[in-house]
Amino acid sequence: MNPHEDDAAPSRPMESIKVENLLINFTTEFHRIWDNKGSRSKPGGFWRPSPAPDSLPGFFPLGDLAVSGHDNINNRRVVAVVCEGEPPSAGANQDKALSKPDDFEQVWKDTGSGAKTDCSIWRPVPPEGYVALGLVCADGLDKPSVNSVRCVRADLVVAASIDTMIWSDKGSRAKQDFSVWSVLPPVAAAGEIHFAPGTFVGVNSYTKPATHAAAHALRMRISLKAEPSPVPPSLTGYEPPTSSQSATVTQTARLPWFAIKDPNLSAFEQFRTSPYYLLHRKEQYVLIGHGHNTSSSGKTFKWTDEAPTAESLETFSRLTSVEVGVEWSSRLPEFSISLSPTFSVEFSAKLGNSFSPVSTQNSRLIGPLATHVVTIVAKKRVVAVYRTQFDYQLLRSNGTQVASEGSYSDYDKLHLSEYPPEQ
Repeated sequence: MNPHEDDAAPSRPMESIKVENLLINFTTEFHRIWDNKGSRSKPGGFWRPSPAPDSLPGFFPLGDLAVSGHDNINNRRVVAVVCEGEPPSAGANQDKALSKPDDFEQVWKDTGSGAKTDCSIWRPVPPEGYVALGLVCADGLDKPSVNSVRCVRADLVVAASIDTMIWSDKGSRAKQDFSVWSVLPPVAAAGEIHFAPGTFVGVNSYTKPATHAAAHALRMRISLKAEPSPVPPSLTGYEPPTSSQSATVTQTARLPWFAIKDPNLSAFEQFRTSPYYLLHRKEQYVLIGHGHNTSSSGKTFKWTDEAPTAESLETFSRLTSVEVGVEWSSRLPEFSISLSPTFSVEFSAKLGNSFSPVSTQNSRLIGPLATHVVTIVAKKRVVAVYRTQFDYQLLRSNGTQVASEGSYSDYDKLHLSEYPPEQ
């Protein structure tokens, strides 16, 4: 039984991902094109994404979906669909993001397979400057319509690799061997997400191909909003200062549902109810120590500070999948275990370098359990030493928080305030 067959699709579609003049959205609605019933090969079939015209008008598939088995996949699978958008700036001289294929090149036909109906698989031949992102199935031996899919402008996508076999006709006794494979996006650059459209590639053998002309992934920039950092605290007298400031949100990243592991929602529920998540980075100055030297000579002060440890941020990453400073993907063990094996999007993501508070962007953030801070305070002066603490908070579309916050303190940039100030 389909666990989602009684669940409606989102009451309204998610806001489209905009990449220049390309709009990307997702559909869970499909039309079965062909299956291999009657054949001796393992069960398999091909489905055409069918974005609802009332909720996703003008959206097209990038290719068909290949599956193993004969079950109904509606509301159990999700794939990307695309639409032509407005140029990012008025009057911009920019080629269209999408184009019909010029033609189709036959990759396979099931002649001799024993299936109840005929099938053929075709590769869209893109115009110059565009690429195909998947293959197309035809129920019969005639070419598909050029309106069945769209090709994408080459600069809007990235080359992808071949991943795992989805289905093959092995055992069917068809005149041509054929196998279909999923696509794996490359490791994302800082500030980007690369994700597979959910289509397939196919070859006339059962051996994994090294490359394929239709193996491409979509790409998007991570939307980021920045605010000024808090003003460092300043002593105005000899009295002890307050222990810390309230945290200020200084960076907000907007992340799509498929890049988040939500411990309280299934991937299907995320798509329906929280298509986007907001990741806040908050900053605050936390007091480490305050020293008043009343003597007539310099005096050494020493404090031991216990800040949030690396475990805090690692727990946050384990619960949400989001990593700070390094790439994360749908292939992380903790991420893939939580997802439906079918209702997911293959992706690779990495926050921009400005989102990480440390300079070593290629390593995990490791915070000390306890840090000793030593300073010499001049005579008749008072000093306060602060550390900068970064807190990471993840919110759903409705504003509810996902998991507990993760925190990290930067001891490389301590802030020291003296009173009276030096003249």
